[in-house]
Order: sequence, then structure tokens, then C-alpha cells
Amino acid sequence: MSDIKALYERIATELKEKTLQEGKYLGDGILKVDSFINHQSHPKIMNHAGEFVAAYFAEHGITKVITVETSGIIPAYASASSLNVPLVFTRKKKPITMKEDFSESAPSHTKGGIVTLHLSQEMISPSDNILIVDDFLASGKTIHALAKMIEQSGARLAGIVTIIEKTFEGGRALLESHLNIPVIGLIRISSLNEQGIEFAEGIGVEL
Repeated sequence: MSDIKALYERIATELKEKTLQEGKYLGDGILKVDSFINHQSHPKIMNHAGEFVAAYFAEHGITKVITVETSGIIPAYASASSLNVPLVFTRKKKPITMKEDFSESAPSHTKGGIVTLHLSQEMISPSDNILIVDDFLASGKTIHALAKMIEQSGARLAGIVTIIEKTFEGGRALLESHLNIPVIGLIRISSLNEQGIEFAEGIGVEL
């Protein structure tokens, strides 16, 4: 367990430093972190995140990591790589090559409007043990849509990990009211405004 705590301290320190240095508050609860998470990314930091995730879920028998295109792909890939399992990402536009799919709709805070997510039935089976990894946990509605698609497939959902959790937007409460699984925010922001960023302690579960 001490090794997991050391891995957590490393990634939490890196993410907090980057967030304070490069994160920009755009108003309406939006934090711009595209210089190091969801437009440009730092492989070393993402790999450290993946190493922590793999250590925490080492005994959970994860068979696949699932995320949403596009911003969640890099952190999810790092986690899948460290766990040595496939990565699956849901699509926001159904390609003609996707014949049978699970689909759910969720509001997009950054894009505005409703987005429909598509998950090919070929990519998931009832024997899978799934970990969701995404960039943000805010309202929780997109991640909850993912969870519902996993439920439709008959697969088991073992946990949820996000790089940044905005605790003041209520996403954790939504997820925990429907799901009895670990919900982890590698860094958790309790306050976000023109005056600055304040962090909550821990990852939302015990280490």
C-alpha cells in the first residue's frame, strides 16, 4: 500500500503544479487545461497517472479500459498500457463500419448541447471487467452514460478514474448514488474562480 501512496503523491504533485501553472479559468465552471491534458499532452505525466491506476486496480481483474473520444483517450491509453489491456473509446458520431452499438446521450458542458455516445457491441462482452478513465469528472452525466452502456452490454464496471474532479459540480454524488464502485479523482478541485484554484484532499477513496 505504501507503494500506491508514493505513486499517488507523485502524480498528484505533478498534476497540481501543472494546473496552477497552466490552467486557465474561463468562467462558468470551465477550466482550460488543453496545454497538458486534452489538446497537448505530457507523456511522462500521463504515464505516471497510468502507473498509479494500474497499481490501484492491480487485483481487480480489469480486462478493458473505456473512455470517450477525444479528450479521454490519452489518459485512458496510459492506464490501459500500464494494465496491459485493450483500450476502447466511444464515438460521438457513429461510423458506417459500426453495425450494432450501445448508445446513450449526455450533455456536453464544453461543446454545448447534447452528445450521443456510441459503443460497438463487438468491442465489449458480458465477460469483460471494465475500468472507465476520463479527463474530467464534473456533472458526471457523460460518465454515467458510459456506465449505462456497460450495463447494457452485461459487462461489469469495476471503477472510474478521472484526471481532474471538480467536486463542486456534483458528479461524484450522481455516480455514487447509482454505482457501488470506486470513483477516483487524481486531483480534486473544490473551488474554481477568478481568484484561483483550491484543491480538495485525497482521491475520493481510501488509499
